[in-house]
Amino acid sequence: MKKDFIQFDQVVERGAGMDVHKEIIVVTIRGKGIKTQTKSFKTFTSSLTKLQEWLKKYGITHLAMESTGVYWKPVFNVLGDDFTIILVNARHVRNVPGHKTDKKDSKWLAKLLLSGLLKGSFIPEKEIRDLRDLVRTKTQLTREISSAKNRFIKFMESANIKLSSVLTNVFCVSGQKIISEILKGDYKPERLLYHVHGRVKAPREDIIEALRGKLDDHYRFMMKTMLEHIANTEGVIAQIDEQIQQKTEKHKEFLDLLETIPGVGRDGAVCIIAEIGTDMEAFVSHKHLASWAGMCPGNNESAGKNKSGRITYGNAFLRAFLVQMAWGAARTKNTYLSSKYKSLVGRRGKKRAVIAVGHKILIAAYFIIKNKVGYNELGEDYLSNFRKDKLVEYYKKQLEKLEPNVDFDNEAA
Repeated sequence: MKKDFIQFDQVVERGAGMDVHKEIIVVTIRGKGIKTQTKSFKTFTSSLTKLQEWLKKYGITHLAMESTGVYWKPVFNVLGDDFTIILVNARHVRNVPGHKTDKKDSKWLAKLLLSGLLKGSFIPEKEIRDLRDLVRTKTQLTREISSAKNRFIKFMESANIKLSSVLTNVFCVSGQKIISEILKGDYKPERLLYHVHGRVKAPREDIIEALRGKLDDHYRFMMKTMLEHIANTEGVIAQIDEQIQQKTEKHKEFLDLLETIPGVGRDGAVCIIAEIGTDMEAFVSHKHLASWAGMCPGNNESAGKNKSGRITYGNAFLRAFLVQMAWGAARTKNTYLSSKYKSLVGRRGKKRAVIAVGHKILIAAYFIIKNKVGYNELGEDYLSNFRKDKLVEYYKKQLEKLEPNVDFDNEAA
């Protein structure tokens, strides 16, 4: 097999392909007027600085590397100001099977880069990347709190305290007061009724029975530990919220406009800005944004047959945020998004319907940010009016099958 047997037109004069790993980077430079070379560098900052000087020495202008985990980020932080970096999806640049080594991967990336065959991933500006880190960390910590609360309830169940059976939310005001009294030491269930709010529907006799447990020192220690963990995590989230408030102060106009979308509150608007930024020129169209987010079906056709068209891989965090907003929008009243969900859920199921609503929210957000306009509510009857003529024709055909001799003109008269 001949070396470099595939010939492409050269678009970039001088570039480098980088195979990035946790501890090492394999770099291949090639282009006009320079000899193709491959070197390895460590990922320490001092080594990245040497890499930067080596690339400048040979007049390299463009770099290509795979989006491998988080290992590309330190490289981007050091080299991003001096070179045009194209971050590519590893699935899109697979080399010939059976010929995979780090050196060959870097050479293949360099060849594709010079030929202009690489499609770069979306990398927002640093301010948006910082906001994204804050929002994603807050989301993960919120999930940790939910897990800690579930573990706390399990410990109560192990101690035969059935508070979750009589209270919808164990951590409501009444529940927290009851838990505080239980953890202090000896307690009498009858006296704890003083903390039960009048709106609690459970019979008072059942509440007393639910509080009769066998709480020893071990379970008391574990429950206190979980409460301290929850309180500490909530404190960290409060600090993150302050940082998010500072980062989003300059984007207040966009946040206010995004909040006009049904189901999108302040937190949802912040999530959208954190994931897609405020410069919609980074996406060719709203369709490209939907594909990047993984909120639209993929194409899978072979021999004239359409196979599975499941949604594509994309931004998992943004997709999760959009699904949450879609569930909220589906429960709104007299809105286009709620009617869209209702029109799809019977035919396609809840999951597909909510993905479709999330897709609508993302498209609306794209045009709201791009044009700086509020959300245009089409109304609950928009779909019905839009399909009115088709529905009339459909029901006419159904009636003709049942009653072939029906004259619709005379009936209407």
